[in-house]
Parts: sequence; C-alpha cells; structure tokens
Amino acid sequence: MHRLRTCAARLRPLTACQMAQSPSQPRPAQAPLRTFPQPTRHYTAPVAAEPFLNGTSSNYVEEMYYSWLENPKSVHKSWDIFFRNANAGAPPGAAYQSPLPLGGDLRGPGLGQAVVGSQPSVEKLVEDHLAVQTLIRAYQVRGHHIAKLDPLGISCVNFDDAPVTVGSNFILSVEACPLRVLWRFYGLDEADLDKVFRLPTTTFIGGNESALPLREIIRRLEMAYCQHIGVEFMFINDIDQCQWIRQKFEKPGVMQFTLEEKRTLLARMVRSTRFEEFLQRKWSSEKRFGLEGCESLIPALKTIIDKSSENGVENVIMGMPHRGRLNVLANVIRKELEQIFCQFDSKLEAADEGSGDVKYHLGMYHRRINRVTDRNITLSLVANPSHLEAVDPVVQGKTKAEQFYCGDADGKRVMSILLHGDAAFAGQGIVYETFHLSDLPSYTTHGTVHVVVNNQIGFTTDPRMARSSPYPTDVARVVNAPIFHVNADDPEAVVYVCNVAAEWRATFHKDVVVDLVCYRRNGHNEMDEPMFTQPLMYKQIRKQKGVLQKYAEKLIAEGVVTRQEYEEEISKYDKICEEAYARSKDEKILHIKHWLDSPWPGFFTLDGQPKSMSCPSTGLNEEELENIGRVASSVPEEDFTIHGGLSRILKGRAAMIQSRMVDWALGEYMAFGSLLKEGIHVRLSGQDVERGTFSHRHHVLHDQNVDKRTCIPMNHLSSNQAPYTVCNSSLSEYGVLGFELGFAMASPNALVLWEAQFGDFHNMAQCIIDQFICPGQAKWVRQNGIVLLLPHGMEGMNETSNMKSTIIHQCDLPVRQLYDCNWIVVNCSTPANYFHVLRRQILLPFRKPLIIFTPKSLLRHPEAKSSFDEMLPGTHFQRMIPDDGSTCKNPGAVKRLIFCTGKVYYELVKERRSRGMEDTVAISRIEQLSPFPFDLVKAETDKFPQAEIAWCQEEHKNQGYYDYVKPRLRTTTDQARPIWYVGRDPAAAPATGNKKAHLVELQRLLDTAFKLDAFKGHS
Repeated sequence: MHRLRTCAARLRPLTACQMAQSPSQPRPAQAPLRTFPQPTRHYTAPVAAEPFLNGTSSNYVEEMYYSWLENPKSVHKSWDIFFRNANAGAPPGAAYQSPLPLGGDLRGPGLGQAVVGSQPSVEKLVEDHLAVQTLIRAYQVRGHHIAKLDPLGISCVNFDDAPVTVGSNFILSVEACPLRVLWRFYGLDEADLDKVFRLPTTTFIGGNESALPLREIIRRLEMAYCQHIGVEFMFINDIDQCQWIRQKFEKPGVMQFTLEEKRTLLARMVRSTRFEEFLQRKWSSEKRFGLEGCESLIPALKTIIDKSSENGVENVIMGMPHRGRLNVLANVIRKELEQIFCQFDSKLEAADEGSGDVKYHLGMYHRRINRVTDRNITLSLVANPSHLEAVDPVVQGKTKAEQFYCGDADGKRVMSILLHGDAAFAGQGIVYETFHLSDLPSYTTHGTVHVVVNNQIGFTTDPRMARSSPYPTDVARVVNAPIFHVNADDPEAVVYVCNVAAEWRATFHKDVVVDLVCYRRNGHNEMDEPMFTQPLMYKQIRKQKGVLQKYAEKLIAEGVVTRQEYEEEISKYDKICEEAYARSKDEKILHIKHWLDSPWPGFFTLDGQPKSMSCPSTGLNEEELENIGRVASSVPEEDFTIHGGLSRILKGRAAMIQSRMVDWALGEYMAFGSLLKEGIHVRLSGQDVERGTFSHRHHVLHDQNVDKRTCIPMNHLSSNQAPYTVCNSSLSEYGVLGFELGFAMASPNALVLWEAQFGDFHNMAQCIIDQFICPGQAKWVRQNGIVLLLPHGMEGMNETSNMKSTIIHQCDLPVRQLYDCNWIVVNCSTPANYFHVLRRQILLPFRKPLIIFTPKSLLRHPEAKSSFDEMLPGTHFQRMIPDDGSTCKNPGAVKRLIFCTGKVYYELVKERRSRGMEDTVAISRIEQLSPFPFDLVKAETDKFPQAEIAWCQEEHKNQGYYDYVKPRLRTTTDQARPIWYVGRDPAAAPATGNKKAHLVELQRLLDTAFKLDAFKGHS
C-alpha cells in the first residue's frame, strides 16, 4: 500500500485554499472537472511544507504516529491531542498544544479537546487515499479505453463487454462507469475535488510536487492517458519496466518539441505525402498499395531509426507487407527514385535470370549516413511474397545471424523493425509463433519494434468480424510487450511514441508495439471500391482533411513555419520527383540484383556469378576422421557424469572408429566437425535436435548430478574452430523454419540446418517452403544454402510419409543442373553419402537449398554403415549408386533393373537374397532426385539392355516419386522402354496405422518387385 499509514501531516487531506497558488497560473474559484485548453501540459504550484515535519524529526513523528494508531494511550497526552487534531483537518501548527506546567491539572478545560470540533476516523483518511491511488491505477490500466485514438472518430474498438472492476463488491461496464466519473465509485465526492492528496510512488504526474488536488490529479491523468496516445502496459509483471513507462508518459512536459524538430517532422510528412500524390498523378491506374491515410508512418520509422542509431545501432533489418512499401523504400531506405519509377514501365526488360516479382514485394539493402546522428547505418528491407506476416520470422532469423557474426551478444548494434497490418497481426498465427521466439536463448534478437498500420479494416472485413479481441495488438501481451496506441493524425504524438519505443528497446531489449491508428483513404488497392462494403466509413474518409494539411496549418498558426516556407518545401520535393521521373525514362533494363536484400560481398564475382563451376573433393584424410571420431565418442569436460545408456552409445562409437566404420550419427558428426574445423559455422535447429527425435544424435550431454550443466563435445574439436550451435526449438515449424531461412540468408559461409521432428511435419511450414525456399532465387535473385532434414520412412506408425510429391514436383531442371535448379533434393542410403552431401553444400561455389529425406530405421540398421574408405580424399557424393554385385558379371542375363531411393533398398536387397535372384535382378539407388542424374541413369539402363525397368518406392503411388521419375527415366531410354511401377496403391492417407496392414502392403510390394512375369499382359 506504499506506506499509506504514515504520520498525520503526510496523510491529512489539505484544502485547496491552503495550497500556494502559482502567480502565473491562478486557479479559478470553481474549476470544471475536465479542462483541455491545449495539448501542452501545465501544472499548478507546490504544496506548502511544514518545517515541523521536515528533516530527521519526521522519523520520530512517524514512529509516534504508528504507536498512537495501535493504542492512543501508549503515547503522551499531548501527542494524542496532536494526532487527533491533525486527523480532524487542523494544520500541524494549530494541532499542537503545549503541555501544562509540572504539577498542573491535566483535567483542566480545553486540553483534552481537539481544536476542531469533528474528528473523522483514520479509516476514512486511509480509504480516501486508497481511493485516489486506485483511481490513478484505473487510468493507468484503462485510460486507453477512452483515449481519442481514431482519426475518423468512429473507433471500432468496443469494450462494452469487458468488465471494469471499480470496487471489491461490484462490477460495472465501461459505458455505465466511464473513467471520467470513476472517482465517485471509490467513495469520493464533489467536496473532495479540491482536497489535496499525497501522490503514491507509482505515478509521476506530480513532477517535483508530492501532493495535488484531486481535480488536478484527474486532469493530469486524462492528459497523460486519454488524449491521442493510449498506453497498455499494466499487465507487465516487472515493476521497473512499469515505472519506466509511467515516467515517459506521466511526467509533466514530456511531449515537447523544439522548433527544429517540428520543421524536420513537417519535411518528412511532406515527402511521405507528396511521394504518394506523385505516383497517383503519374500512374493513376496502377496498383501500388499506397500509404494514403497513414502518411505519418514514414516519420515514425525514421524516428525509430534515428533514436536507435543514437543508442548505438548500426544495422536495421526490416520486414513489412505491401502497403506503403514503395514509400518506405524511397523515403526510409532511400532507394533511388528513378529505380522505383521505372518499375511502372511495362516495357522494361529483365536483365537477370528468373521470374522477378512485383515492385511492392521487392527488398533492398543500403548503407548510408544517418543525417540526424551523423553515423553510418545499414538498412535492409527483406523481400517477401503476398502471404502476410510470413516474412516476420525470416527477418528475425536474419537479425539474429547479423548479431551473431558481429559479436553483438546483447542486440546493441543490430535490431529489427517489423511492420504489420491490423487484420494480419490479429489473424495470422505466425505472428504468435514469432513472438514466442523473442525470448528464447538461441532465437532472441533482444527486442523488436513492431509497428502496426491499423487501417481499422482488413480488405473488406470489419474488425468486429475479423478478431475476437478489442485491439489487433492483443497478441503482443503474451510476451509482456508494452503497446502504445497512437492517433496517426497527430504526427507529434506518433513521433513521441516512436521515440519511447526505440528507447524501450535500447533499455530493456524486449519487444514493443506501436499501434498507428489510421485509415485507408483508398480501397485495398487503388483500383478497389471500398464503398461497396464500408459506405459510412468511407463517407467519413472522403470528408477527412489530410494529415499533412492539418499539421502544416498547426505549425503555421504556431509561427513555426510560414506558409511560403511550407510551399517551398513541397515544391522542392516535387522537383526531386520530377527530375527522377525524367531519368527513369532512360532505364531500359531491370536489374533485380539491384534490389537484393542480403548481398554476400566477395562470394561472387562483381557481376554476381560464381567464381568457378567446379566442386572439390568432399573427402577427408583418415587422421582427421579419427580425431573427430574421438571427440564424438568422449566427454571433453572433467567430473561430468553422463547417463549410463549414453556411456554405452559412446563406447559403441569408439568401437566403430576403431574398426574404421561410421553409422548415420557418426557420418553427420564427421561432416559437421570437419566444417567447424575449417571455420564454417554450423547451426542445427528444430524440435528435439539436441538429442535427436530417435535418440541417435546426442550432441548435447547432460550432467546427471548437476542441474542445467551441459556439454557440447562438438565445440571441443580445436582451439580455432568455428562455434557450433545446436538448439531445441519451440514446438513450431512455420516460425522456426522461417527463422532459420533468415539466418542462412545472412552469410554463405555457414551450414544452417532445420530438422523436422517427423518429415511430414514440414507441411506445417509449407508457406516458407513454397514462397521463400522454392522460388526465392527466381523471384529475388537471392541464393540460400539452408538444409532441411526430413526424417522419413514407412514404418507402420502413421507418422512417416513426407508427401514427397509436393516437394519433388516443385523442382526446376535446366541444363546446368546444380547451378540452374531451384533446390537440391536427396535421399541418401549410406552414412558416407550423407557426409558428402553435407560437405558439398559448403564447398559448392554457389548456394542452393538442400532437402534431405533422412531415415529412421537406418539409423541403427546393421547394413547402413560406411567405411572410412568411402570418405577419404578423392571421394565425392554419389548421385546414383549402381548395382555392383554379381549382375555386373553377366549384364545380359539380368531380367529386371529396379531403380529405388532410400530405405526401401535394404528391404529389396534382403528379399532378393532370400529368393536367390542376385544374378537376374539388379537394384540401383538414385541418391539425388533433383537435379536428376540423367547421365548416370542412362549409363545404368544401357548396361542392362534386356532388363525390364521398374521404379520401386515404399510410398503410395500418388505420394512418392513415381510421377516425377517416370518421365525422366523414359527420357534416358529415348522413350523406347516402358517404366513399370512397384509400390503401394494410391491412397488418401500417408500411411496405415495398423502394423499388420503395413506388413501386408510391404510383402505385396516385394512380391511384385521379384515376380518376373508381374507385368506381362500390361501395356
């Protein structure tokens, strides 16, 4: 209760007439309850102090007061009279009466009587102060409910159904009990409005004053919380953070701007507004998703960047939807205007390979001087598809990578800004997933500034149909991010809020949300008619005066600028646009690489091509393999107790190294370890990757006796190795894969891997795969070397199939196979090939996404092991592994050639051996499915000219590779030989959940594979 029961002078309500009046601001005799002469905050003079209660004597008085409260008879009679008089309202000087001389009659008249006739109870005094404190808290908690946030005055935020507690015994709705008269429900009345109350430590409205009349308390609270700024922060469970926010919004005179700051703000508003008007004049029939209605977004972003630069930030990574993107590119990132204008030219030819993308999806990277701080700053706007909010985790991953590579452990040099639309922020689940990464050790970017362009509409959908929460920003409350709502038609309030948001991020390194409550002057795009669905809203919008005009008129009235200066500023920027427009007509070729959001300096040639088109051997010398194997089978830290079962695993690894063999886990260890020793950072992320879903990896060891003590042996390979990051992720696919994609975007010199817990869970991240990984280079000339590990295998557990057809059919197969394809897809059947493909991913002179269908049962299959000989210098990844058994001795006797991939090979080999058909059936493994190894497959089919060709897969016919490989196998035979199918029938479900049914399906598959007349009579 903040020590409410203090001495009488600190509790006693003083009357307004006892206040020292400010000579410059005399108070009216009967001031109204709520007065707003102007937004500038002016406050009255301090309370007169009593010297008697100052200094060290106050401690003694307080101690006596506590004793008197417990038992009035425990103190001297003079103290009893003093405290009774003080509580009755007498000033401390009048409350005191000198004691009688020694021997005098203590029962004499007048001594035992209070100087004031009435004596209100102590409880009433305490209740009044508690009421005032509760009133202050009510404004802090719910002041935003009645803040004037909507420029249109038709706010869609509805709190009628939200109960407001105004006492311990009853609840009233906001409509029935607005904050403005809430004091009545706390037991205060009209007579209390001019009483002075001591302010608690949980408010800063007093400035240097410790007490204020109730009327002034209410006025200041309304000025702080109920004007053009609404603050949501009281849900935050950190006292220091709440106090910091209170101080920023409650302290008298906080929102003041210098003349120069106002002129700068006006100039930025001119650029933001006139840019959109210029585009509208020149290309009135083009879609551009303009910013009209929220022009204050540009000064908002520039303010965040300016303040962050002042606090030491050197690199800002941004993500945003399409609305206002061209304006941000022009006026925040500072992309050349002619490069933007030429995007509207339909005759512009593309100079780069790929499809390109629409102008309002493109990204940008630019390093420049920040004019306010005179410091270098790098700005990146990440390219993104139409899928709203999909770019959020990508931006966070890129930000985390930039922080990692520059050693920015606290996020003081690199930060992210994310822009959102109101409907998408509330509606898209990826927003929630991204927020939940914000404070995880391996994913935190140490605070993101979120700016919501709150149009109060989603395309044609009203908010009351689009969300169940009052605000679109309520999702941010789950991570205790403060939310600053602001009327976007008040540029000064917008700039102030953005300054506070940037300072919050710099101070606490946590997320913060700025909700720009605005409107959309046009429809969803410039060609759309919004009056069909929001007639009343758009009638109001048609009447709405532009924010630039309103702010200019305000500054002209204040004498900050003259009308001539304002018009000159407009003419100056219009001239810049016209000159850029003239230059844009000279642009004949579109260079997409000029819009690259993540350049890799030094990795490519100056014209963006690979420095070579060859890949060295991915093998290692035996000594290197042994050294890495020793670390993989040991515990590098002393006095570290591991689980007994893990001890057996490490001993098994040591035995394999001794016999020059590796299993799947060791093959991966060899690849990672060798790259780390070569200075390549390796980052493995996903659900349960530290141990491995199938308990095979164990890259993080846990001490069985000491809580939270862990050891990562991979970080003990050598003194000058690169760091290894392995991190269990949150239970998210969409968000985490997007994050890792962004991380891989930052540098080509890192192996970044994301592993799905089970392969088919990748479809939870399908948007990232379809919209970023698959077409990323074609749309944005942006290479990326991310690796997806998708555990796969038909084991009869109904959680197995990757629906590979959805991935394999998205492959692109130009002539230059590896360089020209959009991604690489492999299904390795040996640990050695897995080792080689991981190393090849880094040794290639370019970067392509790599998708690996990893096994489950092969992790411990006795035959799925590789010798060191398959991993020594001179060895490479095998795109196809031909049959090298007895079929090679007499190829003409081979009756059937079966092509397959992955785990099913071992089941086919076992069945062939049991049937004694090693001489008549050849089995070859296609390890790299995309790009397809036409040359190797052709050589294999030519080797067995008399054999039937069959494709065997364990997946259902409509879910595996068959439809993809069949036309390619036909191509290798010049369409001369049929390609037969061996596998399960088409099915809707990816796999059966019944073990017996699974075995029946498998046996039918094997019978078809080795029944040599199975296809007779079929065409």
